[in-house]
Amino acid sequence: MKSSEEYKRLSVSEFTKAAKNYENDKAGIYKMCRKDYPPILAEIRNKPFETLLDAGCGTAPMISLLSEEYPNAHFTGLDLTPEMIKQAKAKNLQNTEFVVGDCENMPFEDDSFDIVINSQSFHHYPDPQAFINEVARVLKPGGMLVLRDNTGSKALMWFVNHIELPLANLAGHGDVAARTIDEVRGYCKTAGLTIEKIEQQKGFRLHLVARKNPV
Repeated sequence: MKSSEEYKRLSVSEFTKAAKNYENDKAGIYKMCRKDYPPILAEIRNKPFETLLDAGCGTAPMISLLSEEYPNAHFTGLDLTPEMIKQAKAKNLQNTEFVVGDCENMPFEDDSFDIVINSQSFHHYPDPQAFINEVARVLKPGGMLVLRDNTGSKALMWFVNHIELPLANLAGHGDVAARTIDEVRGYCKTAGLTIEKIEQQKGFRLHLVARKNPV
């Protein structure tokens, strides 16, 4: 089994190569990530917010969409891969800040964001509990997490995590593990987040909406 740092180095290497074409027709397998944007947008709509963090923002496709729809909000993108952040900054989006950093150890103050979103990044984290703990820390009281990733039955996750992803690692991908709904439910409980919605949706998609309890 690889160490945490080995997985992170793999992810940085993978997405350094992917950054230039991440949002165009040459994106390859990363095109599938676009299916997760509409369900996240649907959760955010009709929920007033001033500050939003996209954890694992990549080249900022989600923030690009959100900044058009919410021109008065302030957006922050966090990603481990410097080249992804470079591409995001090149968009010159208004009211945005992009930071190179680790989603398991976020460089932000407590109670900073009304909303945290996370799309197809969760399975790259060696310590998913650390990420959920950080989300709970940086969310304002009453703030909301919307997370999309991949999930399935315990049997399917065993196959993915013990057969499919090790092969992906050999091919240069930084995937660590896909998590079951029960595992994610446990992470939220430990971090003190209240789950509003957690389900497996079409395409083996994990859909999570959770809140930090108000003071």
